Amino acid sequence: MKRQKGKSHIKKSEEKDFIRLNKYISNSGLCSRREADKLITEGKIKVNGKGVRDLGTRIKRNDKVEFGKQLLKPEKLRYVLLNKPKDIITTMDDPEGRKTVADITEKACNERIMPVGRLDRNTTGLLLLTNDGNMADKLTHPSSKIRKIYEVHLDKPVTKTHLLDITQGLQLEDGFAQADAVAWINPKEDKSMVGIEIHSGRNRIVRRIFEHLGYNVKRLDRTQFAGLTKKDLPRGRWRHLTIKEISYLKML
Repeated sequence: MKRQKGKSHIKKSEEKDFIRLNKYISNSGLCSRREADKLITEGKIKVNGKGVRDLGTRIKRNDKVEFGKQLLKPEKLRYVLLNKPKDIITTMDDPEGRKTVADITEKACNERIMPVGRLDRNTTGLLLLTNDGNMADKLTHPSSKIRKIYEVHLDKPVTKTHLLDITQGLQLEDGFAQADAVAWINPKEDKSMVGIEIHSGRNRIVRRIFEHLGYNVKRLDRTQFAGLTKKDLPRGRWRHLTIKEISYLKML
């Protein structure tokens, strides 16, 4: 019995020296684990010069992993929260030379971080950037139903009937759209300002919902994303997520 215990202990200690290949690839910042699985099964990954197709492959941390001619090396995972200003493009570079979120966050870290989802040019508010492909994939996948809250300023007061329509759902050109909640922010003073909670990540979904009902969106600001808020984060500034916030996102 003692002998078996010893063997088990050795195996457990050796586990620390190994890592699943898809996780290694994801940690390198190349792509998400799901996309890494595809690269492996397609034979596009080499370990120590040999092609690998087995999804269960575990490698040593000092093994040589290649994608084409690119040598992959695990990066430190970074999570940067930006309060995006207006007229900023949600891309890492822009062929027209317009200012992008990469320009604002270039000093945040040495690793290449990417936006999780998109905010259009005229939309302000919270945007998460990371090199954690697995988390980015999870936060943008429809099945995760990540909660987002927006503050919407419209060209005229929103009727009670339209608020009800939005919660019951509308048929847009690309399918059914429904908010989790919507309400006037200050009904006694200004019914043209509403807050809307929605989990859909479809392109320009909030703007299109109100435009469908005959409103013009004058200002749109994302105030919450996946439980993260703009507290102590002025417009145009960024910060690194806390360990507690990262742990929370991983549990979603």
